[in-house]
Amino acid sequence: MLPSIHTHYPWTCRPLMANAPMADFAGSRLATAVTIAGGVGFIGAAVDMELLSMQLEEATSVLATSHLSTTRPTLPIGVGFLVFAAKVEDAAAVVAHHRPAIILLSCPPAPQDFALWTKAMHVASPKSHIWIQIAGVAAAVEVAQLCSPDALVLQAADAGGHGGLPGAGLVSLVPEARSALDTAGFPDIPIIGAGGISDGRGVAAALACGAEGVLLGTVFLASREVDLSANEYQEAILEAVDGGISTVRATIFDQLPGESIWPAGYDGRALVNTSYKDYQGGVGVEELRRRHADAVTGPDKGFGGERRAAIWAGSGVGLLKEVKAAGDIVQVLREGCKVALDRAYSRL
Repeated sequence: MLPSIHTHYPWTCRPLMANAPMADFAGSRLATAVTIAGGVGFIGAAVDMELLSMQLEEATSVLATSHLSTTRPTLPIGVGFLVFAAKVEDAAAVVAHHRPAIILLSCPPAPQDFALWTKAMHVASPKSHIWIQIAGVAAAVEVAQLCSPDALVLQAADAGGHGGLPGAGLVSLVPEARSALDTAGFPDIPIIGAGGISDGRGVAAALACGAEGVLLGTVFLASREVDLSANEYQEAILEAVDGGISTVRATIFDQLPGESIWPAGYDGRALVNTSYKDYQGGVGVEELRRRHADAVTGPDKGFGGERRAAIWAGSGVGLLKEVKAAGDIVQVLREGCKVALDRAYSRL
C-alpha cells in the first residue's frame, strides 16, 4: 500500500479538498479559511509577486492565531502560478521567503517549462511539494517523466476558468490517467481531480474514479471569503442554472479587454453572456471590445446589467444556491461525499 497523501499534509481531513488558486479571486482570506477547515488553501498569482508576498504575510498572521502550527518547515498554505504569465525568478524569490507547503504550476507555453519551474521551486524551497495541473492523459505521463511531481491535478473540461484544449470529462480523464501512470511506472504520483465538482456527490465521483482528492474553484465563488470586485459577479453565479448549458468554453472571453495574453492551446469556461451571444451573432471583435469597455466602467464592472464582462464558472455552477463561509463549504462537501458513497454502496 502506498502512503496516503494526508501523511504529507497532516492538518488535512479526509477526503482531501483544496480551493483552486484562482488568480484575483483566491487570496489569503479564502486560503486560510480552507486550510483551517482541514483542506488545502491556495492563493493564486498571475504577475504581481509583491501582492502574492503580501497575501502570504497575511495568511501567516492568520494561521499563527489558529489551532495550526506555523513552525513546520513549510507554511500550511499552497500557492499557484500561471507559468506563462509569471517570471520564474520572481516567483522563486517569493517561494524561498515564505516556504508554502505546496506550489501548483499550470498553463505553460510548452510542457518543458514545467521542468524549468519545478527545478527552480525545488531550489527555492526544497521541502515544498510540487503539484502540476494538466488536462490530458498523455500530458500526465509526459509531465510525470519530465518532473516527477508530488501530485498531478487532472483538470476536466467542465472546469471554470482556463484550461487546456480540447479537454475531457472527469469520469474518463481520471481513470485513464491513473491507469496510464501506473503502467508507465508512476503509481506513487497521486491524482487530484478537478472540474465540475460542486457538491459532495461530485467529490465522491472523483474519488471513485481514482482521485485522492479534489481541487474546487467555482464552488468557492459562492463563499464569503472570495475576492470579488463587484457583488454582481456572485449574484450571477447564484442565479445560474443548467450549468452545462449556461456556461461555455471559448477564447472570445479573453479577447474582450484587448489582445489575449494566453498562449495557444487554452480557452476559458464562463457564463454565456451578452458579449458571447453577440459574438455568435456575428458582431466583430473590435465592436465587442468597444461595448465591453463601456460596460466595465460602470459600478457593476460589467458583471451586471447586460453582463458583458467574463464571469468565469464551471458547469457545476447550477448547484450553487447561497453564499456560505468557505469552512462551511468544505464541511458540507465532506459530509455530502460520505453520504453519497454510503448510498452508492447500498445499491451494490
